[in-house]
Amino acid sequence: MEIDDYIVATDTHLVELASAGDQQAFEHLFTRYRDALTLLFEQRLGDKAMASDLLQETFIKVYLHLDKYSTNYSFGQWIYTIARNTLIDHLRRRVDDISIDERFRSPQATTPTPEESVIINQSRNHFYAALDELSEEYRQVIEMRFLEEYSYEEIAEKLGKPLNTIKTQIRRARAAVCKIIVDKE
Repeated sequence: MEIDDYIVATDTHLVELASAGDQQAFEHLFTRYRDALTLLFEQRLGDKAMASDLLQETFIKVYLHLDKYSTNYSFGQWIYTIARNTLIDHLRRRVDDISIDERFRSPQATTPTPEESVIINQSRNHFYAALDELSEEYRQVIEMRFLEEYSYEEIAEKLGKPLNTIKTQIRRARAAVCKIIVDKE
């Protein structure tokens, strides 16, 4: 494969190639997730050297268990689960070395973790794809209610429909969006 092919390949395809022994495919997976995982570890630990160690430990686990990856989940979800578990294991190992005061001194992260960001983006993409499949009437009330944040009363007034009709349409449209998303998963 040419280098350009690796760059545009999906995670699933790179996993298949890496499982078959293609080292470049694994290197591209590493490159895709390295920065996000490093940030995850640095946010939680505040220690760049330890973050680097945990990154290496995570990718060793990924490499050793690549054959266990299931396409039922995105590769991003799978690798972030491994990274999170690696971090938890590390924290458990060092918990005896830390005083009780020091355990509770660390400030909480105020931004989503890379894993949370991936999940949020995937959910958002599923939602917008489902919107495209709705009828114009349902799409309009969903957009007004959940994207533009109009109240039920404001929607009824703007569309010139009774309030109970709007409530029913929103309930049915929300159910239709959920069904579309679930059917695609």
